[in-house]
Amino acid sequence: MAAEAAPGARRLDASGADIVPGAVCAHTHLYSGLASYGMPPPLPPPTSFLEILERVWWRLDRALDADSLRASARDAIARALLAGTTTLVDHQESPAFIEGSLGVLAEACDELGVRALLCYGATERNGGLEEARRGLAECRRLSPTPTLRGLVGLHASFTVSDETIREAGRLAADLGTGVHVHVAEDLADVADARARGTPGPLERLLALDALPPGSILAHGVHLSPEEVGLANDAELWLVQNPRSNEGNRVGYPGGLRHGRRVALGTDGWDADMAVEEAALFRLAAAHGDDRAAGRLAAGHALVSERFSAAGAPLAPGALGDFVVRDGPKVRHVVVNGRVVVEDGRLLAGDLEEITQASRREAARLWQRMAAIH
Repeated sequence: MAAEAAPGARRLDASGADIVPGAVCAHTHLYSGLASYGMPPPLPPPTSFLEILERVWWRLDRALDADSLRASARDAIARALLAGTTTLVDHQESPAFIEGSLGVLAEACDELGVRALLCYGATERNGGLEEARRGLAECRRLSPTPTLRGLVGLHASFTVSDETIREAGRLAADLGTGVHVHVAEDLADVADARARGTPGPLERLLALDALPPGSILAHGVHLSPEEVGLANDAELWLVQNPRSNEGNRVGYPGGLRHGRRVALGTDGWDADMAVEEAALFRLAAAHGDDRAAGRLAAGHALVSERFSAAGAPLAPGALGDFVVRDGPKVRHVVVNGRVVVEDGRLLAGDLEEITQASRREAARLWQRMAAIH
């Protein structure tokens, strides 16, 4: 028998439409939300993945302050909700603005109404061990809410010492959460781990007790089937990011077809998961990967673990984040019982105001980036 709505409950028109679970973006970077507002191209153009990091993203994250991060997050969250994405698993990096950065993100998530998993990606690439300690401390400061949970972040193992990796694992165990880290996105990560005496970055992280069950490994492009088997045995999540991997020319993660827990992310690209899934299917077909179909849906199980909810979306005991769609068009979005999009319009923010703020902050951000060498 169908349940009756509570007296006075709000009603949304879903006539002629489909009610579907909200999409999950299982790995993203809200700090890159301003990149589409005219970010100047690096000169000379990068010729490797490490040069892309050094000349683009590591300059952008060093230029971030509270205002630019807030504008970036609001822009990315707004567009995610309007595309029917109700959960974002974020990985934050802002070396000049560490303390308080997750508070800015949490405030933006709460304001607009998205569900999120947040962490700061600790690294030693600018300020050594002290920088990493500050990043881990920022992860500890985050307070959970009904729609927010924390993870412990590491940028990638090639940017941190064994000491930092061990400390991240201890902190995750103390907080009862997982570690969110880039793994084997590029062969440079693999080469670094081997130079340190381990077969690869995954084995290094496991040996240092830094990956509690439920930890999230972003990318995994250069993981072998045997290494993916290690991730399966350790009950880890792997997250594929098709458009980012293609754009950065790092390869296709063929080993992930052997994974039992593989979700879909965007790595900072816009969180329209229908677009990301289309890219996944295109690339999977080109590379003979016949296991791609369930990766978008797997995000629900990942998020449900962290929120201690039923894994099947829209089932009793599930989170109940859902979208009303007219074909590809999003009509309504509900997160944790809160209507956040109605008739295709944000309820807690004005998209035009958010866009104008993004343009203003982007112009200032590009000026600061230009001064960083």
